[in-house]
Amino acid sequence: MAVFERSQATIRVFGDSLNPEEVTAILGCEPTTSQRMGEEIIGQKTGTVRVARTGLWRLRATQRDPEDLPGQIDELLGRLTDDMRAWSTVRETCQIDLFVGLFMSSGNNGLSISPEHLLALGERGIELGLDIYDHSED
Repeated sequence: MAVFERSQATIRVFGDSLNPEEVTAILGCEPTTSQRMGEEIIGQKTGTVRVARTGLWRLRATQRDPEDLPGQIDELLGRLTDDMRAWSTVRETCQIDLFVGLFMSSGNNGLSISPEHLLALGERGIELGLDIYDHSED
C-alpha cells in the first residue's frame, strides 16, 4: 500500500458558547488559532471581514511529508492534558474532532491507524474526520 504524499492534522473544538481562554486553561495548551462566536475576523489574504458563526479553538500539528498521521496524533495529544475529566468538561458544551487532510501521491494510497491511537482519540471523545485530496487536484 502506497503512503499518502503528505498529511495535515488539526484538533478542533467548536461550540456557540466556546470561550477560547477557558478551553486553553482546561486542555493545557495555547491554540494555533481561536475565535468567539460573533467575533469579526479579517481574512489574511483577502482582507474580507466575516463574522464567526460559532466559537472555535484549533491546535494544528506540523505538516508531515510523507504522511504520518500516527505521529501527528502523538504530537497533538502530547501537547494536551491526559486528564479525561478535563476532556469531558469540554465536551459538555463543545464538539471535538481531529480534522485530517490527506494528500494522495498516486491513484491508490492508504493508511492504517493503530488500536492505541483510535483508543486515545475515543477516550477523549474526539471524532476523526478525513478529507482525502486526489493527487491530480494539487
